[in-house]
Amino acid sequence: MRLLFRGDDRLLLMFIGIIVGLCSGLAAIALNRSLMAMLDWLHPYRHLWWAIALPGIGAAISSLFLNKIVKESPGHGVPEVIHSVSRYGGRLRFRSSFSRLVSSCLTIGSGGSAGPEAPVVVSGAAIGSNIASLFSLNERQRVTIVGCGAAGAISSIFNAPIAGMVFTIEVILGEWTGLNIVPVAVASVAGTEISRMLQGNQIAFSHRQFSIDLSDILACVGLAAVTAAASILLTYMLRSMHRLSGRVKVSPWLRAAIGGCAVGVVGFFFPVVLGEGYHSVRSVIEGVYVQGIGIAAAATLAKIIATSLTLGWGGSGGIFAPCLVIGSLAGLTYHRFLVFLCPSVTWVNEGCFALLGMAGLISGMLQAPLTGIFLIIEITGGYGVILPLIIVSAMSSTLCHYIEPASFYLKDLVERGQLLRPGTDARVLSDLSIEELLEKDCISVTPNMLLRDFIAVIQKSHRNFFPVEDEKTGRFLGMIHLDDIRPYLFNPGMYDAVFLEQIMNPHVKTAHPDDDLTEVLKIMDNYRLFSMPVVADNCFVGMISKATLLDQYRKELMVQTCG
Repeated sequence: MRLLFRGDDRLLLMFIGIIVGLCSGLAAIALNRSLMAMLDWLHPYRHLWWAIALPGIGAAISSLFLNKIVKESPGHGVPEVIHSVSRYGGRLRFRSSFSRLVSSCLTIGSGGSAGPEAPVVVSGAAIGSNIASLFSLNERQRVTIVGCGAAGAISSIFNAPIAGMVFTIEVILGEWTGLNIVPVAVASVAGTEISRMLQGNQIAFSHRQFSIDLSDILACVGLAAVTAAASILLTYMLRSMHRLSGRVKVSPWLRAAIGGCAVGVVGFFFPVVLGEGYHSVRSVIEGVYVQGIGIAAAATLAKIIATSLTLGWGGSGGIFAPCLVIGSLAGLTYHRFLVFLCPSVTWVNEGCFALLGMAGLISGMLQAPLTGIFLIIEITGGYGVILPLIIVSAMSSTLCHYIEPASFYLKDLVERGQLLRPGTDARVLSDLSIEELLEKDCISVTPNMLLRDFIAVIQKSHRNFFPVEDEKTGRFLGMIHLDDIRPYLFNPGMYDAVFLEQIMNPHVKTAHPDDDLTEVLKIMDNYRLFSMPVVADNCFVGMISKATLLDQYRKELMVQTCG
């Protein structure tokens, strides 16, 4: 294969990107059609009183499938993909290519409040990872192909190639480089085309043309604040529900069932919260949502609660679709509040504010404004709202970043120190170890050595540091630096009167071979050290210096950024 492309990685990655985009697009279509079939199958039973148990049953079966059959944890899975990309070169298990599709279909199809987008991202990424392994690609190439899988899946499910590409680069890969952009773009087109061939070239949400005035643009500032607040609330509720469910000492499947049944109860009063909710988004955008402002506000809160119960208690699915529903309802509520507050102003149609609210929620939750902008433009064809769209997306993501520095997908990774973006200090240092930076040419001395004998040792060494070790046990006792003996060098009378034990530093900072290099570097910076002894089992094993670290750092950075 490499001979066919004459060693040109770009052509190779584009070729594999097309394959991965088609496969991930088919996976997205399979989930979409399975959800439609399951929702149609269960629709006749939704009006019955016992239907409140359907989301619980679906979530329980989904949890059993993940935990007992495929041995994976519940949730949306996107952080795991990001962690794999940033730390393990994009290596994902083959079973992840289908496990999330099945589990999310069970959760969402039975009425759970979640979306199919995150599961198809996981599936597409896993497909890309395994195809990359099949072609024996290196680590950096595999990461790009994982991005191709995610892009193809998102593009297929939304019929939105630009949004798929931007989401992948902005959220999954976190790196805008030519090596990534072209293959990911090709995969996005492939995923979109396979979707259009099998499902038709249709936008998800149609709407009328909007006539936007200055008053509407100014009102977008307030809408950005509303969507940012909704994003923060949804993030807080999701994390709170996750912590709360963790305190309930029952089996994971029973925990998921409890959360699902609670969703069923909420859905009994607010049917809008059940499933992915795209039908509700359509009614809001098209301006046919007949309920009043109070019901719209309550439905917004209910959807936040239902999504938190679904994902926080063990259901499987993503947050894209819930964000679109919450955003549309929040935009609608805000518009009706403006109309009530300023009835004399001629406001744009409420469907426009619903679109802007969707962009605000996506941008706020993901802290990815470009994804929010391009997704809404492509799934609605709403190019006429580009200016207020940019305002709401940019302001919402900025406000959310000010309150929550890490997005919903990244927060747990950041807290665990597992977010290592390409080209960053943390990512480069993570691929280096103290073992490979050790300088082992130091000459050890003993505490009972006379200064005269030590001067002879100095003449044979080109180092400034000398470890002091116990003569019998070899235990590390401290260090001597040339500066420590400078006061005695010009007084020959002290050569036979001073022992090294008298001038060594027994309280020197030390490192262990297994220590995290980032933490070691932080200690060196705090104490203004240029070198540190490395000690294992109380024995000196070598020195680590900033000079050697910088040299290896530059080499590793070139590998990671140049491929």
